[in-house]
Amino acid sequence: MKVFVSVDMEGITGLTDPEEMRAGGRGYERGCELMTADANAVITAAFDAGADKVVVADAHGNGKNLRVDLIDERCTLVRGPYKPMRMAEGLGNWCDVAMYVGYHARAGTPRGVLNHTWMGREIQNVTFNGEVAGEIRLMAAYASSLGVPVGLVTGDVAACAEAREVLGEVATVAVKKGSDRYAAELVPPARAHRMINEAARAVLASPDRWRRHDVEPPYTLGVEWSSTAIAQSCEVVPGVRLTGPRTTEFSTDDFHEIVGLLGVWSTIAGDVGCTGRHYG
Repeated sequence: MKVFVSVDMEGITGLTDPEEMRAGGRGYERGCELMTADANAVITAAFDAGADKVVVADAHGNGKNLRVDLIDERCTLVRGPYKPMRMAEGLGNWCDVAMYVGYHARAGTPRGVLNHTWMGREIQNVTFNGEVAGEIRLMAAYASSLGVPVGLVTGDVAACAEAREVLGEVATVAVKKGSDRYAAELVPPARAHRMINEAARAVLASPDRWRRHDVEPPYTLGVEWSSTAIAQSCEVVPGVRLTGPRTTEFSTDDFHEIVGLLGVWSTIAGDVGCTGRHYG
C-alpha cells in the first residue's frame, strides 16, 4: 500500500491563532511541533497498516513548517516554497489513498477555525465548476482526477463537516470545535493524536471506506478577489478571463493546470495585495 499525506496547519491540534501560523509569530515553533505530531499519527498508522511508501507534503504557507528532525524517518517529506502543485505536490497515480491532515473550512464558514480558501485576505471566494469550493473540495477533486480516493480528513468540526459534504461518509477526526474564527474548544494533543492514529489505522484497513470526488472536465476555476488590482493582474495570465471588477475565471480539461494556476495566482495576489494593504 502506498499513501500520500497532505498536511496543512490551520486544522492542526491545539492551534487557533494566526500568529501560530506564521514564522516568527508567537507560538509558531510549538505549532510546527504539533503539526508534525499530527502528521506522525497518520504516518505511524500507515506503516503499521502495511504501507511500503508514505509521501508527506508540507501544505501550509511556504512549505517549511513540518519539523524535519521530528518527522517519522520512514516517510519521504516534500517541503519548500513554490512547489508546482502546492498542497498536492508529490501526489500521483502511484498512490493508493490520500490522507488530508490539519485541513480547515472554506472562507466564510461560520465557526470555522481560521477559515479561508487558499489565501487569508486576498481571496473572498473560490468557485469550482460553479460551486463554492474550499481547499478540501479542490484537493479531493484533484486526487480523484488521478484515480486516488481520500481516506481521512482531520481538522476542526467545520472542516470535517465540509469533508463529508464533499466526499460523503469519509472518515474524519475533529480535533477542535470553533466558537469563532480564532477561538475553539480543543481536544488535548495526547488524546487528539490517539484519535487520529486510531482513525487512520481503521480506515487504511478498510478500503471500502475510501471516497472520491469525481468531477467531469472541463474544469472551471473562479476566484473573487479582495481588490480590482489583483483581478486585473491575474488576468494577464494566458487563458484567464476577467468576469467582473474583482473576479477571474479559467477553464481547462487538465486538472494539473487548475492547481498550478492557483499557485501562480497566489504569488501574484500576495505581491499586489501587499502593495495595497493599507486600503484593506
